[in-house]
Amino acid sequence: MTRWILSACLVASSCAGGPARPAAIALGQEPCAHCRMVIVSLATAAQIAAPGEEPTMLDEIGCLREYLSNALLPDGAMVFVADHRTRAWVDARAAVFTRTSVSTPMASGLLAHADAASRDADPAARGGDSVAASAILGLPGRSATP
Repeated sequence: MTRWILSACLVASSCAGGPARPAAIALGQEPCAHCRMVIVSLATAAQIAAPGEEPTMLDEIGCLREYLSNALLPDGAMVFVADHRTRAWVDARAAVFTRTSVSTPMASGLLAHADAASRDADPAARGGDSVAASAILGLPGRSATP
């Protein structure tokens, strides 16, 4: 029994190490950490992940921007956004952001994409205005230029 407990502790501690990774969102069940609405779409979702911490889930980029303006992130935290077109998680510091007329949960109209190619392939982003990552994250980031 003691050997099993020790093994379980070693496995658990090894899972907590390493860089932060995005977690799966339980759509329709997980509340947004900023607006408290239930997250219903991965297309506009974001999250903050930190080693050894529960992830902070957000339903859209506008909520992410507001949350980050008032939050202190834990050591090793990473911010991830979902690529609107592919729904894949992307490091927000490298993402391309666009303000569009697309309906988003809190009406920010902000969409994220992994890169300009993904943005350009997404009909929802056409005609939108580029937004610098630093304007969303409050962190140094690359400007999202067309």
